[in-house]
Amino acid sequence: MQTYALALKFAMIAFMFLLLTEWLISHLLKKNYYSTFDAISGISSGMTNNLKIIFKLGIVILSYQWMYDQWAIFKIESSVLLYIIAFIGIDFAYYWSHRWNHEINIMWNRHIIHHSSEEYNLSCALRQTISGIIEIYFFLYMPLAIIGIPPIIMNIVLPIHLFAQFWYHTRLIGKMGFLEKIIVTPSHHRVHHAINPEYLDKNYSSIFILWDKWFGTFQKELKEVTPVYGVKKPVKTWNPLLINFMHLFQLFKDAYRTKSLKAKCIIWFKRTGWRPADVAEKYPIDITEDPATQVKYKTESTQFLNHWFVFQLLIHVAIQFHIIYLLPKVDLYILIIYAIFCFTSIFSYTSLMDRHWIAIPFELVKFAIGLFIFHNLNELLYISSSLKIGMLITYGYLLLSLSITIYYSLSKKRKLSNSYF
Repeated sequence: MQTYALALKFAMIAFMFLLLTEWLISHLLKKNYYSTFDAISGISSGMTNNLKIIFKLGIVILSYQWMYDQWAIFKIESSVLLYIIAFIGIDFAYYWSHRWNHEINIMWNRHIIHHSSEEYNLSCALRQTISGIIEIYFFLYMPLAIIGIPPIIMNIVLPIHLFAQFWYHTRLIGKMGFLEKIIVTPSHHRVHHAINPEYLDKNYSSIFILWDKWFGTFQKELKEVTPVYGVKKPVKTWNPLLINFMHLFQLFKDAYRTKSLKAKCIIWFKRTGWRPADVAEKYPIDITEDPATQVKYKTESTQFLNHWFVFQLLIHVAIQFHIIYLLPKVDLYILIIYAIFCFTSIFSYTSLMDRHWIAIPFELVKFAIGLFIFHNLNELLYISSSLKIGMLITYGYLLLSLSITIYYSLSKKRKLSNSYF
């Protein structure tokens, strides 16, 4: 866990630098590639995923270590060739897990967050799932275990493979010549994120575009078809925690509402977007059939609120680094309380970005957890061995955050919307 967290720390620094660079270049070129709220939502989603991975908040049915111990035919020492084989094998597994996440109704819930942005920039890469609680694609790694790829190699290559998918989430890079035939480029992945009929459910590959070309899912970016980004059923919220589970909630509602027993059973495994006929007729949902008619989600704000949300984002990025710093120093259960504080806070301020009153109860819970941490978990207050967060800063931040949340939630009252429940 600590090894991954250390790698994550340096990856976060690199990602933030690249993201800021892209934003600056976009601004200088007068390209409207960034929306403040969208970027905050995306980065916040990345932070929730980081916490999930750091604290292993998931269920592994069969670990790679177990498969290796039980089934490995060869016990091979580490070599450069094994790293290459592992990388290619992981990329092949990612192609199929990615494809099934798109094509199977229940699996789409694991991936919707990544496609939920109606922009396309490096912050989209940080929109990673927390809803894939059960690791169900373990069987895709069985061949690597059987031929004897050591777990230590997998532990090194898996994060490298994941981090290598960051750079191509950009509109600043055009087509890349002969590389278009070999690797996934920004052009290929723009197609993948688009909801245009020509582009839908194409280019599933992570690193090597060859998988799409071999398995019939490749589509090049067309000059005459500008990609329109997002999902066909718009999420209509900035809250990444809600986005992670909204498709699953829709499936439960449809399964409950349909009168067909067969439909109740098969809805989970049909192609993504399939709904029972009786439910689709009685309970229609907004779908973007024509990308040209897309209206991007926006919420009212003020200059002060914009700065406040950027401040909240920076605070929570700092909390992520603080958690990584504390990992070897503090008991795990204490850090999990810190993580719950972070999850609750992200839920609160992203709901406030929606100007939704549900931010208030979550902010109250955050306030209570914050006070509990300050008065009972003294070890979480140390930024370094000699620097400690004091009462004035703690109480000042918690009270200010609570006050702003209550005031701006109630000043623009909104009813619960379909995008929430």
